[in-house]
Amino acid sequence: MAQLLVRDIDHEIVSRLKMRAKQHNRSLQGEAKLILEEAVQKVTWEEAMERARKIRESFGSKKFSDSAKLIREDRER
Repeated sequence: MAQLLVRDIDHEIVSRLKMRAKQHNRSLQGEAKLILEEAVQKVTWEEAMERARKIRESFGSKKFSDSAKLIREDRER
């Protein structure tokens, strides 16, 4: 595995990172590693749009009712 050295981090950032690590029962290194892993796993706009397209396709030609009408009826009761 590779190693990463990050220099010149503000003391306040390190302090907050230590508090966060303690809350999650992790070491400072473990918490920083998790944050980095989660950051690079975030979905890009293009990936999100592709996922949405696939979900829409999975419904086929099924039509759904307009929920606004149902909400209005519920509010009038």
